[in-house]
Amino acid sequence: MTAGAFPRAQCSIAGAATWGVGEAPGHSAMEIAMRSAMGALDDAGLSVGDVDAVFGCLPGDLFAGLSFAEYLGIYPRFTDNNRTGGSSFISHLITACHGIAAGSFETALIAYGSNQRTGGGRLSTPAGWNEWDAMSDGLFPVSGYALAAARHMHEYGTTRTHLAEVAVSARKWAAGNPEAFVRDPLTIEDCLNARTISSPLGKFDCCLVTDGGAAIVVTSTERARDLRAAPVPVLGAAAATWYNSVSQSGDLTTTAAAESGPRAYRCAGIGLADVDVVQLYDAFTINTILFLEDLGFCPKGEGGAFVADGAIAPGGRLAVNTNGGGLSFGHPGMYGLFTLIEGVRQIRGEAANPLADVDIALAHANGGTLSSQATAILGSLATI
Repeated sequence: MTAGAFPRAQCSIAGAATWGVGEAPGHSAMEIAMRSAMGALDDAGLSVGDVDAVFGCLPGDLFAGLSFAEYLGIYPRFTDNNRTGGSSFISHLITACHGIAAGSFETALIAYGSNQRTGGGRLSTPAGWNEWDAMSDGLFPVSGYALAAARHMHEYGTTRTHLAEVAVSARKWAAGNPEAFVRDPLTIEDCLNARTISSPLGKFDCCLVTDGGAAIVVTSTERARDLRAAPVPVLGAAAATWYNSVSQSGDLTTTAAAESGPRAYRCAGIGLADVDVVQLYDAFTINTILFLEDLGFCPKGEGGAFVADGAIAPGGRLAVNTNGGGLSFGHPGMYGLFTLIEGVRQIRGEAANPLADVDIALAHANGGTLSSQATAILGSLATI
């Protein structure tokens, strides 16, 4: 296998589940993650004893991979809790696929859980976590994204109405999803009149603060064919990290998705025209615009115009964040794993807002302050 090659379709997501999205009072982050994990294993028709590789993150546990294994009562061959923010889980998927293809282990569990809402978490905290960003005395992470939004507006004429289009589209998808935490109507005017959080981003430009967990089970596609649920092959995936502190970014309007996306397409052997549905990490409305540009769905600077007039809402030209995304479905601190699960559900025809004939889903996750990006291409069995 050449350097950078991905084992196309050799591995599949065989099980997927979410649990406790919104509010799960009285449950720890570990409990939420493990309820999700058990749901994913049940979805696949497997048991805890079948798992021999454990991946995942917990908000307050630096050794979550070890903690997961201990909590499950297993002795895995491999554990990993590499943390790149919300992009961590697609990075875990990449590692899992390589490990399974190489024969290092057979069945990987990737899990996450957070009780940040009922546990008293907040969206924004002082930027003292990073010495360079701390100098600005901004709010982490919202001020970093606000910088990107302001720069995009300055360079390309993007407007707050364009940002509002993203939030309203997400809400329209959420309205059809019983699992979404917020489903009440939202208008462009609501967004424009909302209180400012970090200029130019207002309340509805920012993701929710919720509890919630998610988990997937990954194994070889050959084995997955014999399991309970329809396997979803991983056609390709790639990650890229350009910096940690947003103050060290070379260009606030371009993210490492411009690298991870094209590499993932090459791994999968597909073009943009082949993608049926897109799941993006929309921690803030500017994310969706930046990622649509960087992933190639529209030229740089044209993301605002691309999302206008309901283009990414139900019935629009491109189905984006069909569960409601981090803006309306739920955002328990790290959202990346949920992009994969909604992609799986769309391909299987199990999504709350099912689209017709979905064979290829793109899932893209973001970490830090636009710092780390990871892209996965999922397919149906018809694509291999």
